[in-house]
Amino acid sequence: MAELSTPTGSRPFPLIDSDPHFSRVLRYMRLSDYAVWGGTTIVSPAFLYALNRVSPAMIPVTPGAKEAIRLHFRMGGMLGFIAGFMLAYQRSSFRFWGWTENKREEERDFAELSKRAREGKPLWGESFQPEWVQAAAHQNSLNSQMKLNAIPMFNFVNHPYHGVDPAKYYPRSEKKDDSQ
Repeated sequence: MAELSTPTGSRPFPLIDSDPHFSRVLRYMRLSDYAVWGGTTIVSPAFLYALNRVSPAMIPVTPGAKEAIRLHFRMGGMLGFIAGFMLAYQRSSFRFWGWTENKREEERDFAELSKRAREGKPLWGESFQPEWVQAAAHQNSLNSQMKLNAIPMFNFVNHPYHGVDPAKYYPRSEKKDDSQ
């Protein structure tokens, strides 16, 4: 099947997948991604606390004032959790695209998809969506990780458009049989 489009530009590392599925991005996250996620979650309410110490909130002293301040910190923690997730997701996606070091992901991807190829399963999972829906989902989610802060859009559809040659995952003898 022909590739619709792929991210362009030079990559310092090999391309693994130009439009990885949401679950693959999460499965391939490194410990450093989780550290960024957790750190952002912790820093956000801590930043609000420090900001409140420098310039106290002008909340009138009433019986519910402490609850109002706690609510601000909880909201800061929630926003930090969401922002941290988006940063971690983006870092993992950059490795799929070959923009950052990805040797470990490349080896894991090759082992995972080669196993699926040997078992006769579709490389990137089965999809019960029509081809036009798969193509539209690909076009909508391609490079969407670049603007997760504005429009969070993830790839939840299995499709065959990934910017790599699927033949590399099949054993050599099968490639020759397919070409005959």
